[in-house]
Amino acid sequence: MYRPRTDPLHDLHRSARRGRRRAPRRLLAVAPASHSAPVSSTAPAAAPPAAPSSPTARRGACVFSPSTGPAVKDVGTPPAQPPYTSTVKATLTTGLGDIGLGLDGRAAPCTVDSFAYLATKDFFDRTSCHRLTTGALKVIQCGDPTATGSGGPGYRYDEENLPKADPGKETATYHKGTLAMANAGPGTNGSQFFMVYGDSELPPNYTVFGEITSGMDILEQVARAGTDNANGEGDGAPKKRLTLQDVTIAGSQAKRL
Repeated sequence: MYRPRTDPLHDLHRSARRGRRRAPRRLLAVAPASHSAPVSSTAPAAAPPAAPSSPTARRGACVFSPSTGPAVKDVGTPPAQPPYTSTVKATLTTGLGDIGLGLDGRAAPCTVDSFAYLATKDFFDRTSCHRLTTGALKVIQCGDPTATGSGGPGYRYDEENLPKADPGKETATYHKGTLAMANAGPGTNGSQFFMVYGDSELPPNYTVFGEITSGMDILEQVARAGTDNANGEGDGAPKKRLTLQDVTIAGSQAKRL
């Protein structure tokens, strides 16, 4: 497999640490040799080292630290003690219909804590899913109020529930229906997340915090319409707009945090 000399994701993260413009939360796929990587003209030279699950999460507390850039929409910080310890049902109400989610509060308590907190604060309301990839990487990325890939809630936190790499590979398969967090490097989780509409290979560096339980046809409809290719062939803003009108946590499980 061709291995270029630079790692774009690492460079973005390094620039962010130096105080430059906040790095977009990009996902980098490692495609088979016969295909080009769908999100960049070059794939990473090596997958960034996977950060271990947050030790604070194992102790029952979450650490949310100020991010390097300003909050797009400052809604405060989630509680340090995660309120969810089992599956939490959530609904993305979109202009194309509802998408059902099952959030795994047991495996990814801090991520579910943050996602639910932002939902109860209406952080996601009236935001557009800003990125679609249609090559080897099949994801739709959402959760940025600026729709640029660089927006966030003003805090960051560590990865948890990272998948294991596939045997003999530096990548893991993120299966169709997976719900995971986008990031710009270790410890930079914020509000951006992605939904997988087709099995995809990625470095095992992205927190899996749930699954899509209904509405996959909506994601497939958006994918079929294609992308504007702003980031390269098969990578850019979706031509068929997917707007999150509301994100709700179901019934008695909803907590006004």
